[in-house]
Amino acid sequence: MEQLHPRDPYRIGPYRLLSRLGAGGTGQAYLARADRGRTVAVKLVHHDLAAREEFRVRFRQEVAAARRVTGAWTAPVLDADTEAEIPWFATGYVAGPRQRQAVARDFGPLPARSVRILAAGLAYALRDIHRAGLVHGDLKPSGGLLHPDGPRVIDFGIARAAAGPDPAPVRPGELAGPPGAAASEQARGEPVTAAYDVFRLGEVLAYAATGRLPFGDGAGNGDEGRPGGPAALPLRSTGAEPDLAGVPDGLRELVRDCLHTDPAARPEPAEVLARVGVSGAVTGGRTPEPWLPAVLTAQLGRQAAQLPDREDEVPDRLPPEARVPPAPPVAQAPPLPLTPPAPRTAPPAAFAPTAAVPPAERADRTRTASTVSLLAVAVVVAVAAGGSVYAVMNGSWQLTLAPGAAGDRVMTLSVRDPAYACTGKAPLRSAPDPVELEPSTVTSGNPPTCGPGSWSRLRLLPAGTLRREPAGAPGAALTFRKQ
Repeated sequence: MEQLHPRDPYRIGPYRLLSRLGAGGTGQAYLARADRGRTVAVKLVHHDLAAREEFRVRFRQEVAAARRVTGAWTAPVLDADTEAEIPWFATGYVAGPRQRQAVARDFGPLPARSVRILAAGLAYALRDIHRAGLVHGDLKPSGGLLHPDGPRVIDFGIARAAAGPDPAPVRPGELAGPPGAAASEQARGEPVTAAYDVFRLGEVLAYAATGRLPFGDGAGNGDEGRPGGPAALPLRSTGAEPDLAGVPDGLRELVRDCLHTDPAARPEPAEVLARVGVSGAVTGGRTPEPWLPAVLTAQLGRQAAQLPDREDEVPDRLPPEARVPPAPPVAQAPPLPLTPPAPRTAPPAAFAPTAAVPPAERADRTRTASTVSLLAVAVVVAVAAGGSVYAVMNGSWQLTLAPGAAGDRVMTLSVRDPAYACTGKAPLRSAPDPVELEPSTVTSGNPPTCGPGSWSRLRLLPAGTLRREPAGAPGAALTFRKQ
């Protein structure tokens, strides 16, 4: 993720932008949050394309079709404005690294089983997209996300509509495609069909297994010894053999068939599913068992809740009218790698209301320590019966405050993710200004995913939200809204 640029819009439709996610041939993607708190990915079309009426007509058709894609292996289209001056659409946000990042930086080429499950998940996604009458058109290593439940395909909302008996031929700039060789039909200017996505699938699988695109990338990676060098990359698939050295046995022929120069000879997604042979490992839109190497699985667990905190980070050159009070930011992972909370329930008996404390003892505590309450200048744990429950906007993290005095365990922090679940508690160190908590200890969950946190400070923000700031880790602060 990248911080917003000064010239980026502050909002797109009902969504407040939080950070940049990346750019493609058709638009700039942003991480954003809806007014009701849902985290989404918003893609804003490039200005030059927005000025082309033929693009806008097709964009309207494609967004309408993309809304019908509801499979578990894609990010759903949630909202769009095709009539805006600069059209945009919003999809569900999928937390997880891109395949290119995992292969090129975090781990390296994936093992055969992971590549097979990747192939199955992408084939399921293409099946759902094609059933909606779309061609994805931009399938690439940087466009697939690695989620603990399996791969997810994004960016098909600006795909090419392929419905109808006579698909239109490719026009320059309309279906730019990812870096790599053009599919043979694209190079010849022929109509693009669903087989185009299968060609791109072959490239993605080859990259996952070897760390290289099968025809090179035009930047010197895999271009050595090929006629014409990088300049000939767009036409390379029409005559050159793909470099599949390193693709595991049993997958090599499948990848080769996906890259066939004749679109009609490429397998359909259903055939890809049958040939990868992992039907038992991919079911119901998820993989029941870990499908990635242990190093990446652990990384996914740590990153599952690491969304950027943009409470006060507004680009310096935004116009004054854009500087509205910020909405509660999306959560970022604290030092305690907790996993999400179970559905919210009443506070545990150990954190009973203040009324459960004998009056004499309660009066003595009031004289000797600051009883927990909420003040305007700082946060103190509520004395109302049952305590107070706060949750982050994505629903994964929950913070519960209970009545108590210095030394009492007043905070419970829990987080639940498909990959892990943890709970920790922390005693009150001081109150009321500032309110500080002692280091947290893990009460449920296993290391290394779950670990203790440092001491932290609680603050009440102007919007009525609660902010927990771990000592020495400002980037790990979490902001919660009262439930």
